[in-house]
Amino acid sequence: MPTSRAGLRLMHVHAHPDDESSKGAASTAKYVAEGVDVHVVTCTGGERGSILNPKMDRPGILENIHEIRRQEMERARDILGVTQDWLGFVDSGWPEPDEEGNKPPLPEGCFALVPLEEAAAPLIRLVRSFKPHVMTTYDERGGYPHPDHIMCHQVSVYAFEKASDPTYAPELGEAWQVSKLYYHHSWSYEKITALHEAMLEHELESPYTERLKEWKREPDWEKRVTTKVPCAEYFGVRDQALLAHATQIDPDGFWFQIPRELQQKVWPTEDYELVTSHVESTLPEDDLFAGITAEVGD
Repeated sequence: MPTSRAGLRLMHVHAHPDDESSKGAASTAKYVAEGVDVHVVTCTGGERGSILNPKMDRPGILENIHEIRRQEMERARDILGVTQDWLGFVDSGWPEPDEEGNKPPLPEGCFALVPLEEAAAPLIRLVRSFKPHVMTTYDERGGYPHPDHIMCHQVSVYAFEKASDPTYAPELGEAWQVSKLYYHHSWSYEKITALHEAMLEHELESPYTERLKEWKREPDWEKRVTTKVPCAEYFGVRDQALLAHATQIDPDGFWFQIPRELQQKVWPTEDYELVTSHVESTLPEDDLFAGITAEVGD
């Protein structure tokens, strides 16, 4: 692996501020350290997010949550060493079902209700200006079924395809072909089981006991990971970026219940699925840039 990879460019597309720190942050920090130019695109401002850290649940905080989350994002991107743009769409929120399981309609004007072509336009402009060699986003389920995560997937795939078409919306910039598209696979049955068993082996309480009991395994889904990026030495940077999102991340909560040293030993990678590639690389991979040099399409 080269010590400097200057000239390579990576774009992560995420739904909300904090997603860049909870999905792929250690591999992001690794690539930044190697000289890759990493740019994060955040689709919404997280305006409808709840206060998930009880230490931050203060009277009136939700009245200014949009600005607070922008400030948190600024701290996180400084920690990770990335640049970042907001697409400017409004958080759709997480619709809570009623007693019969029916979910209320999404709020008018939210990201998930914006027509796809309109929602993708600012992202296509960014792709054509930043010219990433690699792009990452969520799978078709959104990673989990938040309406903004599903919309983020749809917008990202659409932009990946249309950005390379010189006949499509030329006013958005000169066409650019992104070489590779990946989906994040942050959590898998195999990973959760490995961490769970390691905790029990060390006579520690596992936070995954109930989750594993309820897990409905999908073997075909679990086989979709193609690329495991070794990045254990950057788990500390990931954790600091997570903590920057103080309204969302409880330092005594779920994210930090597995000792970092145990995570580094048991599961030292962040995992991805190669969806589309316009370069040749051999699977499985250990590098998002496998098959790419800085000269590709530059």
